[in-house]
Amino acid sequence: MTPEERETLERIRPPRTYPVRLAVQSYDGPIAMLPVAQLYVRDVPDLSPPEGKDLLQVLWCPFDHPIMPRTLLFWRSAAAVTDILETPPEPPAVQFDGYLPEPCVLEPEQITEYPDHLELSEELQEQLKQWSVPQAAEEEMDPDTYYDCVLSNAPGWKVGGWPAWNSTDPSPQPCSECGTGMEVLMTVATFEEGDDAGNSWSPYPHPGAGPYPGHRGYNATGVQIGSGYRQHLFVCPANPEHPHIELMT
Repeated sequence: MTPEERETLERIRPPRTYPVRLAVQSYDGPIAMLPVAQLYVRDVPDLSPPEGKDLLQVLWCPFDHPIMPRTLLFWRSAAAVTDILETPPEPPAVQFDGYLPEPCVLEPEQITEYPDHLELSEELQEQLKQWSVPQAAEEEMDPDTYYDCVLSNAPGWKVGGWPAWNSTDPSPQPCSECGTGMEVLMTVATFEEGDDAGNSWSPYPHPGAGPYPGHRGYNATGVQIGSGYRQHLFVCPANPEHPHIELMT
């Protein structure tokens, strides 16, 4: 959102002084952050951490701020992490069940994806339209959506890559500290695959199902962003310790 849009939203929906959830007693006290992801550079070499760090820990507050969980990023040295909690602290309540991630073991897979068609020049978009017609016919897909479904914006949780622009047009994301254009660090997704992506982005088969009946994308983490969206975390490529930003698409 633009600063003006955020100001309007905060005016018409004032921030709560304490978290509230139906069927859960109101609680006025500190809320423990929940672990969302723990990534090692040895498993995900494209992380680009600060110097001397090889571990990224992502935590979030299980309440809307104002429309999705607020995240914290901790860049650490794995060798310096010695006092490990067997059971992380738990908050007294969560706003939605989809803000409580299920424990999962990661199976990183390196892929190649391309920018959303909205980020391409008009000339390149026209070339893609012509190229997509015979390609889409072979797979019985819509040529207007073939590129975005098969080559652009892989669904699911991912590190790096390109943002999806499903609910808004592309917009610059400058760093608040130095003005450098920010890049996607990580995407937290509701689904690991989409309804219309053919088999191009199908991950290794796992048991489980998404939160919506009939949706073919499984949801091993149990996380749900909005009504089935994605939460992108953008960081500054000049200094990943500069404040990051969040965007739901």
